[in-house]
Amino acid sequence: MTNFEEMGFTPGILKAIQELGFENPMPVQEKVIPLMLGGEADIIALAQTGTGKTAAFGLPLVQATDTEINNTQALILCPTRELCMQITGDLTDYARFTGKLKILAVYGGASIDNQIRGLKKGVHIIVATPGRLIDLIGRRAANLSSVTTVILDEADEMLNMGFLDSINEILEEVPHGRRTLLFSATMSKEITSIARKYMNNPVEITIGTKNSSADNVSHAYYLIHAKDKYKVLKRIADFEPDIYGIVFCRTRKETQEVASKLIDDGYNADALHGDLSQMQRDAVMQKFRVKNLQLLVATDVAARGLDVDDLTHIINYSLPDDTEVYTHRSGRTGRAGKTGISISLVHLRERHNLQQIERMVKKPFKAIPIPTGTEICGKQLFHWLKKLENVSTDHQEIEKFLPEIKEKLAGLDREELLKRVVSLQFDRFLDDYRNGEDIIDTVSDRENSFERSGRRGKREEYPGNYTRLFINLGKSDGFYPEQLIELVNTNTKGKKVPIGKIDLLKTFSFFEVESSYADELIAALSNATFMDRRVAVEIAQEKTDKPRTGEYSGKRPAKWSDRKPEKRSQGRSENKSRNYKRDSRFGKKDKKKNYSR
Repeated sequence: MTNFEEMGFTPGILKAIQELGFENPMPVQEKVIPLMLGGEADIIALAQTGTGKTAAFGLPLVQATDTEINNTQALILCPTRELCMQITGDLTDYARFTGKLKILAVYGGASIDNQIRGLKKGVHIIVATPGRLIDLIGRRAANLSSVTTVILDEADEMLNMGFLDSINEILEEVPHGRRTLLFSATMSKEITSIARKYMNNPVEITIGTKNSSADNVSHAYYLIHAKDKYKVLKRIADFEPDIYGIVFCRTRKETQEVASKLIDDGYNADALHGDLSQMQRDAVMQKFRVKNLQLLVATDVAARGLDVDDLTHIINYSLPDDTEVYTHRSGRTGRAGKTGISISLVHLRERHNLQQIERMVKKPFKAIPIPTGTEICGKQLFHWLKKLENVSTDHQEIEKFLPEIKEKLAGLDREELLKRVVSLQFDRFLDDYRNGEDIIDTVSDRENSFERSGRRGKREEYPGNYTRLFINLGKSDGFYPEQLIELVNTNTKGKKVPIGKIDLLKTFSFFEVESSYADELIAALSNATFMDRRVAVEIAQEKTDKPRTGEYSGKRPAKWSDRKPEKRSQGRSENKSRNYKRDSRFGKKDKKKNYSR
């Protein structure tokens, strides 16, 4: 492995590298730094956020800049104020022993007059967001005529934020003979277009697999009811006492609602979204950086350019609409060689979205069981015991109270004292999870059902004899796999009934259960109702050679008798939350209301 000393850095930069604690170059640094120091080729570097890209271009850029020339020689464009400030701080650290290198950050939300004064004094390197730089160019305050190096950092993020026209306008202001470096997590068509238009035979460097996620980030998901999302989020936070992560939501409203609930329930959390003022945003970010907050609930737009080390978790409370956004989310953990996990809260209707993301990041997502209340209490208990073991007892102030404390506790033996201390510490968790197992049974069983049925109706991994059952409920009744699992769980008192393939039809359905449970399940469901309609479950007849429809291959059970049309429609019409269109069989029309199945 090449070390920093062998790369050709000056003594001043090597001293800064040593003081910053850099030991060996990271992969992107190993590839980019020699190219920057040894030639003038344009470079496209594809690597995830947190892989050391700033040092990869920053260290050689600081060394190559001539401080004797009082002109702007390098321009770095980045998407957000936070990233702009971070890059400027990093470059300042790299240059601390190299003379009077002048670096200026220009971004929106700060005084433009101060930035104009700084530019008039002369700067060697400008670090800018596109919008503010366009403004300064329009005011003739920023002179880019002497720029020899342009760096586009987080280029895909800038394009996602709509800065394509601004980038084109800025690059037109820079001399055509400049050197251009483009750093991005993904390679989109827009980035390819920029490279083709403004770069000259660029050298392409890819760290990992193109458009994939970081290798040290694992991907997992919980399959849940949409209504249970917040409950599951709480369980994740409770099961991971040392969690330090970002919870991504789709909208500002959802972000604020989730953050408010977490705060009300006693978690160290806060929101970051576009409705916050810059002062509020800075305050939240500062609390998060110093770890006064364990969970930051944020929208994608608000979190762009957010650079925080040591994140343990990324939680996708809502899956992103754009699959590339997922790559940026997950790339915020597992940085600098550390491991991280990206967890998604997914309900059945989002499985297709999840599969698209799986294909894009080229990694399988692991379905994991939601922690039970017992597991959470155990995890919290041992976490507390670990802190108890390591707590400092060298407090002289306590000594004077010990005799009275011993006297008051003299009537308790050791076991009783331990029970009381633990109960006092864990009242909230015991109250929350004493009766909180239903969500676990429902979710884990439904996931097992899905995996058994498989994406193509297979269940090779679930051996055993299965019996095919008929049920007189179908899609037109609002009956789907989650409703089936819930119906089974409710009427079997939480017993784990292995369910196999499920075939949903319009007015009735078939499903498989392990044969040893078939009779018991039929009996359990004989008196059940679904939306005021009596449930009928029987063993289905064997499949025929000629299926009656293209949707299924099987017959209704011999004992099943068709209900009269008016009876069959009664349960559906009484469900006022649904919107049914006119059916010629019934000759009537229910009230229309918006609903989401």
